[in-house]
Amino acid sequence: MSRSKKIYVLLGVLLVVCAATLGVSRYEACKEEIKNSDEVILKLASEDVNSLKWEYESEETGKKESLAFHRDDTWMYDDDEAFPVSEEKIDELLEPFASFGVSFIIENVEDYGQYGLDDPICTIQVGTDDKTYEIKVGDYSKMDEQRYVSIDDGNVYLVQNDPMDLYELELKDMIQNDEIPEFDKVSEIEFAGEQDYTVVYKEENDCTYSADDVYFTQKDGAELPLDTSAVNSYLSTISGLDSLAYVSYNATDADVASYGLDDPELSVTIQYTTKDEESEEEKEDTFVLHVSRDPEEKEKAAKEEDKETSDESSEEDDRKAYVRVGDSRIIYEVNGTQFDALMASSYNDLRHQELIWADFADITQIDVSLDGKDYTFTSKEKKDEKTWYYDDEELEITDFQDDLMSLKAAEFTDEHPDGKQEISFTIHLDNENVQEVSMELYRYDGEHCLAIVDGEPVSLVDRSSVVDVVEAVNEIVLSHVGH
Repeated sequence: MSRSKKIYVLLGVLLVVCAATLGVSRYEACKEEIKNSDEVILKLASEDVNSLKWEYESEETGKKESLAFHRDDTWMYDDDEAFPVSEEKIDELLEPFASFGVSFIIENVEDYGQYGLDDPICTIQVGTDDKTYEIKVGDYSKMDEQRYVSIDDGNVYLVQNDPMDLYELELKDMIQNDEIPEFDKVSEIEFAGEQDYTVVYKEENDCTYSADDVYFTQKDGAELPLDTSAVNSYLSTISGLDSLAYVSYNATDADVASYGLDDPELSVTIQYTTKDEESEEEKEDTFVLHVSRDPEEKEKAAKEEDKETSDESSEEDDRKAYVRVGDSRIIYEVNGTQFDALMASSYNDLRHQELIWADFADITQIDVSLDGKDYTFTSKEKKDEKTWYYDDEELEITDFQDDLMSLKAAEFTDEHPDGKQEISFTIHLDNENVQEVSMELYRYDGEHCLAIVDGEPVSLVDRSSVVDVVEAVNEIVLSHVGH
């Protein structure tokens, strides 16, 4: 056969194949009809559902995973009825099927594979007393930004509400965690264990010069104010423990002991007021949280304390610690950073870190002693604003104010000074409870000064902050020399 004849034969074969392909495609197009739709393909009221099961391929393991639940008065996990199932989570999973609407229908489907439905990524079975409905979840159409599903009625549907937004879950996502409230109104906080003292809420008080102080504790027979923002921040740390991973949901006494919670390092009992959602009546309630490190971590830390230097090479979050709400049988794991935040509950953690925390608007006069000389800054109301003076001349006090009010504790101490006094102040207040506060700052070492407030040692302060105050005073005095 000549070359030209071979070419003609091949062209003829190609034309036959193309025609056959075109015919098949037209035949398939005739069989599969695609059309827009706003049809609702399932209507299942959650109260009518008594079983829910789904199987999916885990992205993490690549294996098929399945979860199954049934209702017997309350929802239960099929594999372990002791597991506390979140009824709210079940309702959330069933909600799409209360009115499961679609946007496209593909009818007369023969090849489910082209939609990913021959081997679906997830199969959901929803059971009622009368019937079990099976929803298969296939590929995601990037062009339509919708998911292919089928319900075994011969059709394929494109749905706007992708079931995989809800059903990519693990068992831990289905647990009914202990409720950790928001503490809007707290009347008392009791610490036991490593800390042992009580904080009370009092709006009316006579032992502080700040109206913002509402939390107080007793120490050595005296009532002392705490920093409201520090206490509220600590309470927020507890409230924020609402998405912890459990390590046991049915802990025995032996389990509790194995996590170090039979004798917790810290127990926090909070008396607070909550509002009933239906009646809106307020009622007193109590919340208890127990905190402890893993016993091995605790033993390791004790050994490191005996060494001159501890091993700080490990990441904080690698440390294991656990919390338990009251007598709950659920034990949760927290990381090292969370543990540290919960344990930061001492008086020194929650007290004011500033040496003086008065509202500067309440300060009427400041007496300063520096390098053997005394200076007095006074204030007067002028055109509804407070104006400051030195030697009867108006002064700009902003820098001095900022530096003075920025003096903070670097470390609390009860040491008495043996170094030279750097500077001292007497601060006069327009306040019913406290009329003046004295503050002395002594040289301690190259980095710190020792602060004495009202005659009592309080803390070490960064020396650089003290130098800033000294320089601010000198600038005021020098700027008024010869005036």
